[in-house]
Amino acid sequence: MTSFVLVAGAWLGAWAWDDVVKGLRDGGHVAHPLTLSGLAEKRDAPAGPGTHVRDIVDEVERLGLRDVVVVGHSYAGVPVGQAAERIGDRLRRVVLVDANVPVDGESFLSGWPSDPVREAIAAHDGVWPPPDPAGFAGQGLTDEQVTRLLAGATSHPGGTLVEPAVLPRPLGELPGTYIKCLLDGEEPWGAAAELLQSERWNLVGLDTGHWPMFSRPRELARILEASAGEG
Repeated sequence: MTSFVLVAGAWLGAWAWDDVVKGLRDGGHVAHPLTLSGLAEKRDAPAGPGTHVRDIVDEVERLGLRDVVVVGHSYAGVPVGQAAERIGDRLRRVVLVDANVPVDGESFLSGWPSDPVREAIAAHDGVWPPPDPAGFAGQGLTDEQVTRLLAGATSHPGGTLVEPAVLPRPLGELPGTYIKCLLDGEEPWGAAAELLQSERWNLVGLDTGHWPMFSRPRELARILEASAGEG
C-alpha cells in the first residue's frame, strides 16, 4: 500500500484532487490531498519564504507516512521537488504532473515570460488572481469542469512565485516520473527536459490538457498508481 501526497498548482487546494483521490483509494492506496498556505481553506494563512515546502514536509511527518509518492501539479512541482529531498527515507517517488521543475536558485517565474504575472501580482495587492474562463480554452475541459475549477479557485500568494528554490542536490538523483499533458505541448521543455535525462526519471504522456485532475481523473489515478510500482 502506497501513500500519496497530492499538491495542486496555482489557485487550487486539496479539493481539486477529489476525483483522483477516489480512484487511488478504490485501488487500496492511501491518498492525502494537501492545501498549501494562502490557498482555498487556508487562504488566510501567511505564505512566506519556504512556507510551501514546509507545508509538504510537515504533512508527511504529521501523518507519520512511509513509502510516500509525493505528487506536484504545475506550480506545485517547485515546492514538491524541494520537499522530496527533505522527506528522506520516507520517500518512494516524486511525480510531477505537467509541472514546473525546481532549479536551485531560480523561482517559479524564472525562465518564462513572467511580466504579465508580475504585473498582475502588483495590481492585486501581492496575489495572482485566477484567469477568466477563456484562459482554459484548448485544455480538454468541459464548460462544467471550468466552472467547477473556477468556483473553488482562490488567488495565489505572489511571494511564493518569485522566491528562489533551494536544492541540496539535483532532483534527478531521486526516483521520479514526469507526466506530460499533451494538449499543453507535446514535449517537456527547459528544466523538465533536463530532468528527464536522468536514468532515475521516466516520462509518461497523457492525452489531455494542463488540469488532468478535472479532465481525466481516472486515467491520472491509474498513472499515479503505476508510478508507485516503478523501480
